[in-house]
Amino acid sequence: MKTTLELPDELFRQAKATAASNGLSLKDFFTEALEAKLSKNNPVEPKPWMRHFASLRHLGSERMMLEARIAEEFESIDSEEASLSQELK
Repeated sequence: MKTTLELPDELFRQAKATAASNGLSLKDFFTEALEAKLSKNNPVEPKPWMRHFASLRHLGSERMMLEARIAEEFESIDSEEASLSQELK
């Protein structure tokens, strides 16, 4: 999207010089600066541990295996409980 901004001359010169010294276009410089400012002021920030969550992606198969095992155990417990209920009646 294109837009027009009015900036003080000195601020524009500083932004242009900083962008050039970092090897960025002025567009990329302003985009990064605006993204940084918006994320800094974002009231809904992810929890610190969430940024490491993607690094645990390789554990998905282990998680599914554990969930299956837990489901099996609960089925076993439920069937034992049903048998005991029948015996008590």
